[in-house]
Amino acid sequence: MIMGSFIFFLLIFVFIGLLSSFYSKKTQEDYLTTGQSTSPWLVALSAVATNNSGYMFIGVIGFTYTTGLSSFWVTFGFFFGDYLASLFIHKKLRVISGEKKAHSFGELLSSWQGKDHKRLRVLVGLMTLIFLSIYAAAQFKAGSKALHVLFGWDYSLGAIIGGIMVLLYCMAGGMRASIWTDAAQSFVMIFSMGILTFTAISSLGGVSEVYLKLNAVSPTFLSLVPSSLADQGLSALTLFAFGWILAGFGVVGQPHIMMRFVTLDNPKNMKKARVYYYSWYGLFSLLTIVVGLCARLLIPETSSFDSELALPLMSKNLLPEVLVGLILAGLFAATMSTADSQILSCSGALSKDIFPQKKPNLLVTKLFTILAALFSLSIALYGSANVFNLVVVAWSVLAAAFAPFITLLALGYYISEITALFMIVIGVLTTLAWRELGLSSSIAEVAPGIAAGLFVFFISNKLKDLFYKKSDAIS
Repeated sequence: MIMGSFIFFLLIFVFIGLLSSFYSKKTQEDYLTTGQSTSPWLVALSAVATNNSGYMFIGVIGFTYTTGLSSFWVTFGFFFGDYLASLFIHKKLRVISGEKKAHSFGELLSSWQGKDHKRLRVLVGLMTLIFLSIYAAAQFKAGSKALHVLFGWDYSLGAIIGGIMVLLYCMAGGMRASIWTDAAQSFVMIFSMGILTFTAISSLGGVSEVYLKLNAVSPTFLSLVPSSLADQGLSALTLFAFGWILAGFGVVGQPHIMMRFVTLDNPKNMKKARVYYYSWYGLFSLLTIVVGLCARLLIPETSSFDSELALPLMSKNLLPEVLVGLILAGLFAATMSTADSQILSCSGALSKDIFPQKKPNLLVTKLFTILAALFSLSIALYGSANVFNLVVVAWSVLAAAFAPFITLLALGYYISEITALFMIVIGVLTTLAWRELGLSSSIAEVAPGIAAGLFVFFISNKLKDLFYKKSDAIS
């Protein structure tokens, strides 16, 4: 029964994706950006499903299971930082993409100031390809973990199934298929998480009983202060929270999410899309934390237990088989909704930025889609990192690479190509070094990465001012 229910819902998603092919205009522009014809509610639900992926279903629930209520800062930081960015960047992004007819993230950033910065375009394309492939691999891993728990299948099988299904409807309808299935998946995601939240709380005796039992787990389990910062005062917590807010602000550096907003039918509708997006995002985030906390009470902690398996195990223990299939479909929906958008962004990077065609060629773009999917799948099959770490690394690097640059562009600053290249490279290296040195427990690595990019811009401007002053003095 579980498998039947699971397969039923997955087939619905595939059907919706294939159905979108009948509305496709068979052009590269339509394949990558829907010809900028998507309604606000579809853009919003697609962005929600893309953002709230296997990272939320598997990674955040597992993280909450392990750390307790202090995981709130991760969720709050991502939400609040995301919201701040939307206030002045998203609409500008949509306007510029329409003016420049940009169909990939690299094409958009490199042509923003009216020039085609080819070296910048290639670098953005390469960064998109490498780190979104890692990100997509994390989604395939998340799905494979769930199938392993519920059906006993080999870890690789779930990843392969997810890869094939995503590729099928991406090839059929491109971005339109991705957005349509994302919207359907977002409903399943919120519905399945809602059912699990209600069932878990009821089985534990109600809200008050859950609170008492969580207090008994450990003295710090319901503390908002992470255990690593317990003795370091308010300033340490503020710095920690600020790091995650910057991580959330880094959404503007995520090509697969920002290209969703590029597909909006009219820049004037961005406010409507924002209302839909943050209402859905906030509710789903809250439910995720509650489920993670309940999981700690329902599933005993052992040294051999993988906390990222909490969701499928809870579903199997609490729900009827039909609903277990629904939950699993919701989890798979989350992973696919992110993976498909990332693979399409990689396809755009390959066809528009790294190997640009003299004339738009839809067939070549689709071939690149296949290559991108195979690359991500190979990382999922042979990589060893867990879902949470894979996502945090990929997100942080992309945020550090692109968020400072796109923020300054949106604020109207001029940035030369060489400065932009240095901003990206220094930001990425700082992020990776910070994580390698083990400093992420005090402040998320994305914060120093973004700061480094902004610092490069500041130094560049100071050097230019100094040069011009000397030139004026000589003349």
